[in-house]
Amino acid sequence: MLISTLVFEMPLFDVALKATFLKTRSHGQSTFIDLTRKFPSASVFIWCNRENDVIEVVVRNPEEYPLVMEEIHAMRTHIKDIIEEIADEQRLYLNLHKCNCMKGDTIVRHIGKLNILNIFPNMIENGWAYHRLIVFRHKDLEELLTRFEKWGWFYKILRKVPFDGFVASSLTMSADALFSGLTEKQMEAVLAAHRHGYYNMPRAADVKAIAAKEKAPRTTFQEHLTKAENKLMAALVPNIKLFYHASPERKKNLRVKRNISRIPLSRQIVDTRKSMIKPRPAAFA
Repeated sequence: MLISTLVFEMPLFDVALKATFLKTRSHGQSTFIDLTRKFPSASVFIWCNRENDVIEVVVRNPEEYPLVMEEIHAMRTHIKDIIEEIADEQRLYLNLHKCNCMKGDTIVRHIGKLNILNIFPNMIENGWAYHRLIVFRHKDLEELLTRFEKWGWFYKILRKVPFDGFVASSLTMSADALFSGLTEKQMEAVLAAHRHGYYNMPRAADVKAIAAKEKAPRTTFQEHLTKAENKLMAALVPNIKLFYHASPERKKNLRVKRNISRIPLSRQIVDTRKSMIKPRPAAFA
């Protein structure tokens, strides 16, 4: 078919870049760039589906953690519509009701207006915003860089290689494929288990303790959690198999965060978890 041929022959590029600015700005992304300049041990990871934002702030220096939290709480004029806020001694999660990516002159807004895919999460560290892009046409990348210069962004291309046809996890595992089979109560069970440290090593709480905290019958909570885990594993295993059987070189190319961050996220996370603002208990009955 003609359409298939055209798509197959498009000169795709896999691009990693970092960008920053000198003049302080007021929108969310720039606010976090300023934050990581001020606190070098802080890293920010942002996921977005164009409706909601999920922001993870990791602070590797324990002495800076309370200062970073104080700074973030002072940002409330720029970080609005918070649905949920969860924190431990090293990490903060913010779930925002409204997406901030397309406001002002954010990098994602410029990317979204061109024929370019932004692969989340975006990372902000040491005053730089890191983005991984799938570029369909070279002229779109040139246009993006022109817009960066026009809006006063400074950038550096970290990698630009031909796309090899193996799209990394952000695209192969779509939200629909992973979560569409879950019921609301099954999703609530997984989120509650994660929130209470069930998946930490060692576990911070067992099913009985979590069910009690959520005011749910233990057997009911266990059933929802087990069914959710089974469905998630069934959706994940085909993608794990694809990655497992990929060549070593291809696996290396897919480890995006390793190429643009000196510190793997797995080493930034502590085991203990506490809630700063406890979410409303879910109804599992």
